[in-house]
Amino acid sequence: MTTPAQLADDGLAPAISLAGIEKWYGTRDAPVHALAATDLEVAEREFVVLLGPSGCGKTTMLRMIGGLIAPTGGTLTVEGQRLWDGENRRSEAVSELGMVFQDANLFPWLSIEDNIALPLELKGMDKARRRARAHELCQLVGIKGFEKRWPRELSGGMRQRAAIARALSYDPKILLMDEPFGALDAMTRDAMNLELQRIWMDTGKTIILVTHSISEAVFLADRIVLLSPRPGKIDTIVEVPIPRPRRSEVQASETFQSIALALRQRLAEIS
Repeated sequence: MTTPAQLADDGLAPAISLAGIEKWYGTRDAPVHALAATDLEVAEREFVVLLGPSGCGKTTMLRMIGGLIAPTGGTLTVEGQRLWDGENRRSEAVSELGMVFQDANLFPWLSIEDNIALPLELKGMDKARRRARAHELCQLVGIKGFEKRWPRELSGGMRQRAAIARALSYDPKILLMDEPFGALDAMTRDAMNLELQRIWMDTGKTIILVTHSISEAVFLADRIVLLSPRPGKIDTIVEVPIPRPRRSEVQASETFQSIALALRQRLAEIS
């Protein structure tokens, strides 16, 4: 795995770069400073997790990176291209991004394969090619054989697999995930963490994931970015030196428990 330090040494541009990025929200009462000026670089193929208390700006940061809300200040680049010019986002940078949310947001009147292929239809790809791509992605995310099913016929975990497949349909270099497993039961969530690790290792995507779960963060991340309460700012960045692939049993290891305990204690101190 290429680290940010190695990127600097090699002279390579990071996949994502935040320089002084911040966000203020206007309200009827008074402006709210959601995210303080923040600097962060994410390397190609790196798995970074944003962790912190509710309201600390994790989702705000992710949505600015995803081109959904404009930053109030600072510069944000994706694959070397500036993402925002004031309130305007640049389409060439957005094309490198895929997003997955807590709710799968599948269209109930479309089959699973048509939900997955929808971004390709919007891009003008012919039906045969987008159906082939949908079937390929169903294989990748572990829902092969369910292509013709309706979303209501799938479990929550399987719907999220379909949502991940849809985000990967046009082969973005970067996958942004906002608590994608937060609504799932504990056993399904653990299974999806294993699946996401496999998908990430198979595809080589750069991933940024937001979560409230310390154990999920330690299991998935190369680096964990811990944010302070509002206005959010980076409090601590923790490297996770656990070899991959990681199995469920790794959660009982001394290294895993030590990292999780340190994060839990730091969260208690800053919350």
